Amino acid sequence: MLRVFPLGGLGEIGMNCLALEQRGQVLLIDCGITFDDRGLGIDVVHPDFSALDAYRDRIAGVFITHGHEDHIGALPYLLRRFDVPVWGPPYALGLVRERLTDHEVLAHARLIETRARTRYPVGSFEVEPVRVTHSIADATALAIRTDAGLVVHSGDFKIDDNPPDGEVFDHERLRELGDEGTALLFSDSTNVDSDGGAGSEQTVGDALEPIVAEAPGAVVVALFASNVHRLRMLGDIARRTGRRIVPLGRSILTHTRVAHDTGYLDWPSDLVFPQERVNELPRQKILGLATGTQAEGRAALARLARGEHPYLKLDPGDVVALSSRIIPGNEPEVYAVIGELLRRGVVVRTRVTDRNIHVSGHAHRGEQRRMLELVRPKTFIPVHGTIHHLMRHAELARECGVPDVCVIENGDVVEVARGEGEAADPRLVRRDRVLTGRVPTFAGRRIPAQALRERAWLAESGCAVVVVLLGRSGVHDVKVTTRGVLDESLDAEIVTQTRREVVASVGQELAREVARTSDETIAETARLAVRRTLFKALGFKPLTVVSVHHLDDPGSPRERSGEGSR
Repeated sequence: MLRVFPLGGLGEIGMNCLALEQRGQVLLIDCGITFDDRGLGIDVVHPDFSALDAYRDRIAGVFITHGHEDHIGALPYLLRRFDVPVWGPPYALGLVRERLTDHEVLAHARLIETRARTRYPVGSFEVEPVRVTHSIADATALAIRTDAGLVVHSGDFKIDDNPPDGEVFDHERLRELGDEGTALLFSDSTNVDSDGGAGSEQTVGDALEPIVAEAPGAVVVALFASNVHRLRMLGDIARRTGRRIVPLGRSILTHTRVAHDTGYLDWPSDLVFPQERVNELPRQKILGLATGTQAEGRAALARLARGEHPYLKLDPGDVVALSSRIIPGNEPEVYAVIGELLRRGVVVRTRVTDRNIHVSGHAHRGEQRRMLELVRPKTFIPVHGTIHHLMRHAELARECGVPDVCVIENGDVVEVARGEGEAADPRLVRRDRVLTGRVPTFAGRRIPAQALRERAWLAESGCAVVVVLLGRSGVHDVKVTTRGVLDESLDAEIVTQTRREVVASVGQELAREVARTSDETIAETARLAVRRTLFKALGFKPLTVVSVHHLDDPGSPRERSGEGSR
């Protein structure tokens, strides 16, 4: 019996992490992160691994399909919690080493490089990587031999029969797996709404070369740093057009270093020019490679647009080519960056002006159909997408004649049961759910839920800080300060009224009690008075923090804070 339970990546884009369990052992496929766009100081979000605690000593390992952050980025957090081996292709493990070094967990990690068409025992499982094409080097699908039969996981893929690195999509091996008999297929759903094929990476080089060759000044190509295929092509374009490659941004530097170390990038030393010396080059010799295609504020592209990049300033007539797509939801920010570039007189080239300047790394609907036709699974579970993408991909599988199709989301548990009788098809059976969730982090540490709620509250309503000074005869003084609530120089009367209400409310509370009123009660009375007064004046209630001090004991003032819920 094989049990399947996703911890991330199903019902959402990113944070891919899928668990397979048999004989009490667990195999994880990928372990990725996602990002949070709420502006609450979150670096990354990784899956909640609590469901794996029951298997603490029985996690066979993690098998990585490729090196994108949404597939490897959560490994540092997992390996802090569980000491398990990690298998993956060389380029992916090169990037994994970078992440583990950053998080100071590389020393105890067990990383095992894999090769396509080679079988690897992983506990009670046997896993064989199969070459596929994607927008990163060394991408693989996985053929997993289990107690329930052969399971194929497509990984992220598209079908590119003319990739720049020559590592073609392995139609033959996938067809052989179909002939062998595939019990279950997991397949990438990301681009299910796009008809036809994603297009070859080679067409991007054909589109970028004339842009670079015809530009009179500096050229900056903004791209996803992980796309080594595109980096290779841009190196070739730089040679042919007499330009020097100038990496702009840490991510570009990291990927070029790992790609060079693993043999995927062969730029000679005289082709690359350090960014800190870029002003030594003639403008027409500059071919910059920039991160930040989604308008990330601290990335190179946004800093160039604002004129804040420490090394390169763009002049009128320079060219910026956005060799990328806009991830849905990021349109306002990206167009704002484009606007800043245009105001500087920069010529901006995008998919609108040059259709082939970018192609997706994810299979379109026609390629997803081809995967189903090659593998011919008996059962199918779509992965990597929102519920919309998963359901659309499930419809496609049914159109292709797959007998048993099941749409699941994070936490859902499905068993792959062998059919009765030797020739009977396997079947998918839904079971109970496991605990899943999203763990936000900053600087490698988990951000508590209460802290996030307070950050959201502060962002929405601001904060009022109140200091209540008590003397022997009652309230000596009250100080009220706000942040993100009002302009105290313009709204002094509101601050004064708030202070009066606190003095009156605390005074009434002190007068009402025969025994001494506790500091907690005083703090809560003041907090409610502030929120009540500001709500009446402004229409909302800020987060309110109150401290109580006793002037009769200045050497050891007693403080209490009160923070209410919304």
